[in-house]
Amino acid sequence: MGADDEAGPGGGPEQRLGDSPVDSAEVRPADGPGESLLEPGGLLDVLGVAAVVLDDEGRIVLWSPQAEQLYGYSPAEALGRPALQVLVAERDQEQVMSLFAQVMAGGGAWAGAFPVRRKDGATVLAEFRNMRLEDEQGRHYALGLASDRSTLRHLERGLALSMRLVEQSPIGLAVVDTDLRYVLVNPALERINGLPAAKTLGRTVRESLPFVDTDVVESAMREVLATGTPILDRFTTGRTPADDSEHAWSASYYRLEDTAGHIIGVAVTVVDVTDQHRTAAAASAARRRLTVLADASERIGTTLDLDQTARELAEVLVPEFADIAAVDVLDSVLNDVPTSASREGESPSVFRALAIKAAGPTPATLAADPVGQIAKYDATRLVSRCARTGRPVLLAHVTDQDLPRIARDRDAVGLLKQAGVHSYLAVPLRARGQVLGALDLKRARNPEPFTQDDAVFATELAARAAVAIDNARWYQRQRHAALTLQRHLLPGLPPPSPGLEVAYRYQPASVAGEVGGDWFDVIPLAGSRTALVVGDVMGSGINAAASMGQLRTAARTLASLELDPAAVLTHLDRTVAGLDETIATCVYAVYDPHRSSCTIATAGHLPPVHTRLGHPPRLLELPTGAPLGAGVPDYHDVRVKLGVGDELLLYTDGLVETRDHDIDTRLRALTDLLDRPHHSLEETCDLLLSALAHHGGHDDVALLLARTRPLPSPPGPRR
Repeated sequence: MGADDEAGPGGGPEQRLGDSPVDSAEVRPADGPGESLLEPGGLLDVLGVAAVVLDDEGRIVLWSPQAEQLYGYSPAEALGRPALQVLVAERDQEQVMSLFAQVMAGGGAWAGAFPVRRKDGATVLAEFRNMRLEDEQGRHYALGLASDRSTLRHLERGLALSMRLVEQSPIGLAVVDTDLRYVLVNPALERINGLPAAKTLGRTVRESLPFVDTDVVESAMREVLATGTPILDRFTTGRTPADDSEHAWSASYYRLEDTAGHIIGVAVTVVDVTDQHRTAAAASAARRRLTVLADASERIGTTLDLDQTARELAEVLVPEFADIAAVDVLDSVLNDVPTSASREGESPSVFRALAIKAAGPTPATLAADPVGQIAKYDATRLVSRCARTGRPVLLAHVTDQDLPRIARDRDAVGLLKQAGVHSYLAVPLRARGQVLGALDLKRARNPEPFTQDDAVFATELAARAAVAIDNARWYQRQRHAALTLQRHLLPGLPPPSPGLEVAYRYQPASVAGEVGGDWFDVIPLAGSRTALVVGDVMGSGINAAASMGQLRTAARTLASLELDPAAVLTHLDRTVAGLDETIATCVYAVYDPHRSSCTIATAGHLPPVHTRLGHPPRLLELPTGAPLGAGVPDYHDVRVKLGVGDELLLYTDGLVETRDHDIDTRLRALTDLLDRPHHSLEETCDLLLSALAHHGGHDDVALLLARTRPLPSPPGPRR
């Protein structure tokens, strides 16, 4: 249109009946020129509303394109003709004239369905809205708006069905516009959200549902608006105003478009899957617990070391089950004192912290009692109650008032609060009818609280671990007794030997933790001679240590009889035969500084190593002989020349035997270590232990290293 086109009251081109329709646009405050109207919808296009205007004589004066579509007459065929002749069958004309007169007389609008004759002779049932119009001169006209009744009824049925489905659906349904503001919420979603529709409609998701992860929800809605691709079964969790429990929902998102293809919003379906989520979570927790239990069966009690067993228990539980785990044992149990955790009014319980494990850095570790430290807990402490009653103590949700009963002091309360500890569980370590201590568990990073099922599981696991801890406790006590006995039976600092410098070492087993029957001895003999003895009683523990003590005593007694080494071993064989199921190996050597020689006999023992200055170390080739107690006392003496500065090494098999290497390889390693620049005897002993003994560690080690030196000159005659 040009500049001379006629303008309507709004300043724009005047809209006339019969022009392309402008569907009832939604008006909003304008942000600038030309921004006051929104995009039209398509519902009126679907209805095909026809507009016809009659003058006061019933002639057609205006005819819309929709009228042509509905009735079949072109404007040229309809305009100026009486509507009765064009549209109304003869049998209905009298009734129509009465209705027309009523409308024109100002009797009000008329609405209803009426059969209309089409140009092709067919009759169409149309839904009418008729009203009187008046122009500036006071002339009256009749406006008739009509739509095909079948089309209208189809839309009405669809709308009614849709509304009924929306209202009665057990699935939560919502529609948001392109600004993500709610325009529809059904009753099911009201129940799911715990909010009435009045507090939701017109608001955004973020405004009305702050208790869920709105970033995830709004991101999904914007993605669907932008792409048109539905998002199905998006999982969300949160809490509703209806209650404080955790809920889970499965939501699907679909873009909505009108018949003209305009995007009008997003439809959302929401299903409350809290029960399924809880069932799945419970099943997942059960699987995790079984995994932890299986892991615990493999890892806990791999050794009889008390501290390591406690560490294994804590490590199994973190982070799969707890974020912080501590193992505390009653000090009275470790000291074998028949006392228990403190009761009301009694003195504090004394615990020893054996292990602490946390899932990553956390202030909670600073709040725990340091490993190895003695801690005194009064009866108000939950861990004391657990150890006193022998029953688990569960605080699913820890409050500020609970923290002082969990923490060791006021500073620890602040650290636990800072760490975010929100759930607590203590279970007793019970074995063989006795409470040994308690397993202390906390959750901070894991948002789920401990449950009764968790308490049952932790109690079962603690009971299994407690048996391993009790075994380690008893073994440690027995080992300590055996080690004390063995150290008491081994010689102290040997007396100076004429013409001989001696160093020795004894090292208990480092891996198995066993105390064996290894021993050594340095025995002064008449004539400036010295007997060197190294032996190994098979087995371990107190029995092996006791047998070792008997053999050492017997060897000292036999040495005083001035017997040759082979004879000494023969008598020792008889002594061992009198001991119940005892076998031992032994090497017995007598050094005579006046002859610069050493007489040696062995009973099933590894060969000594002879080192001479300027020559490589060598293993002495000696008749091995049967072990003591084997019942074959056939031993032979071998004399070996020793010059000044020569060294002789006697040792037990714990120094060289391992499970991963053959004995020849290990013996070559031993001689290679001895073939080094000159060291003191003490340095050489330390070198051998550090380089060789740590490789095995499954057996104890005894070694005796002797170096010859010149005899002191006899004093001259007195003057």
